[in-house]
Amino acid sequence: MSRVGKQPIKVGAGVKVSIADGVVKVEGPKGKLSHKLARGVSAKLDKDVITVSPQPEVSSKSAALWGLTRTLIHNMVHGVSAGFTKELDIVGVGYRATAKGQVLSMSVGFSHQIEYELPAGIAVKVEGNTHLVLSGADKAMLGLVAAKVRGFRPPEPYQGKGIKYTNEHIIRKQGKAAGAK
Repeated sequence: MSRVGKQPIKVGAGVKVSIADGVVKVEGPKGKLSHKLARGVSAKLDKDVITVSPQPEVSSKSAALWGLTRTLIHNMVHGVSAGFTKELDIVGVGYRATAKGQVLSMSVGFSHQIEYELPAGIAVKVEGNTHLVLSGADKAMLGLVAAKVRGFRPPEPYQGKGIKYTNEHIIRKQGKAAGAK
């Protein structure tokens, strides 16, 4: 039995949920999301509560997807009502970023600027040229975009230069010891 899967999902005010033909659609002030249920997992909407349950007669693996499906639906409900954010910091002399609509332009030590077009549903705000705040309703897509942006110049361990998550701790290495032969 899944401890996570047993928990009901409370639907807040302003969020519309529809479950039909194995597809859960969630709509709220921050956007619209949908998720196709895995075979062997069903979801039911009763007033303002969604319950997810496995169907063991369909597949023995349906119990394995029970908690995952419940978490994905919960993230959709939370995303369309409150949204998710990821914060990144750019560390390095001359390193900076600007946002022009859906295009993030970064200067991070290469001979050229990096122009990254954000996918639909993801917004970026640049604070002080070096602090990026990515936001969106889809938690998985937001994590992928944040990882992609960080991947353009991951932080290096000697001076700590690069793009890092705001709460990330970079383990620093000692440089060459002076006078060592």
